[in-house]
Amino acid sequence: MPNVTIKKISFAGWENCVQISNGVVDLVATTDVGPRIIRYGFVGKKNELCVIKSTKGMTGGDEWRIYGGHRLWHSPEDRVRTYVPDNSPVAWHEIQDGIKLSQDVERLTGIKKEMEITLSSDSTEVHLLHRLINKGNAPVELSVWSLTAMATGGTEIIPNTGKDTGLLPNRIISLWPYSELNDPRLFLRNKYIMLRQDPAVQQPFKLGIPNEKGWAAYFNNNHLFIKHCKHREGSLYPDFGVSYETYVNDFMLEMETLSPLKSMAPGSSAEHVETWKLFDNIALPEADEEEIETLLYGKVLLKK
Repeated sequence: MPNVTIKKISFAGWENCVQISNGVVDLVATTDVGPRIIRYGFVGKKNELCVIKSTKGMTGGDEWRIYGGHRLWHSPEDRVRTYVPDNSPVAWHEIQDGIKLSQDVERLTGIKKEMEITLSSDSTEVHLLHRLINKGNAPVELSVWSLTAMATGGTEIIPNTGKDTGLLPNRIISLWPYSELNDPRLFLRNKYIMLRQDPAVQQPFKLGIPNEKGWAAYFNNNHLFIKHCKHREGSLYPDFGVSYETYVNDFMLEMETLSPLKSMAPGSSAEHVETWKLFDNIALPEADEEEIETLLYGKVLLKK
């Protein structure tokens, strides 16, 4: 039976990274900057995550950089508070089947970020615990915001709600000012929203939904990446009440989950959990719901 191994490696120009592997898949977390996961994929195969070439290996400085990979923010988004640079080293130590990453307290916000990453010993499943701690002197309301930047060339599937509300509406879609409704990468269907990443299309696009089914999928590299997160019915979420957001441009597609908004007193914390899974030999789907359901059957769908 495979065992989880943890070792220090260099990766993408950062000398002090930590690799977590079970022989099936591996993850790489940076410790020169972060907290951040910069790789996830089948051992010896392509990285499912985006790595920004222009910022590989960079550290230090006062400017926020989009390194790529998986990161932890707090929502609602703000030009100052959200974009506090994560260019400094993070502390880390081993935990059972994984590691814990801890960032220094953000001087501007008083928030401390932590990420616990654990890997199944015999499957592709990853468990991620994100934690924000209010180390300031005043209460703050925020949502834990978990963002995964995926590599180019894939197709994202987001489930719509299937709730029958009779004569009342049952779906909400939040749109950002730069999101064009006729974007050629977007396909709105009855059961699913599809969003393609196209390196030839530079214009950004973003939307959000209350993801009641709690999952989203990304098809790429003949692989299927699935992100799970619990949607908490009746809770207050940011950005018009959405628990899932996605953003695409010419060099990545971001899969983003959010926790409910929470008023955090000094010394208190908020946590947010995701699980990831990765499947091999899965074709890229067309904009056809029957084909999508066939590909997802047995993975997140119990029936077609």
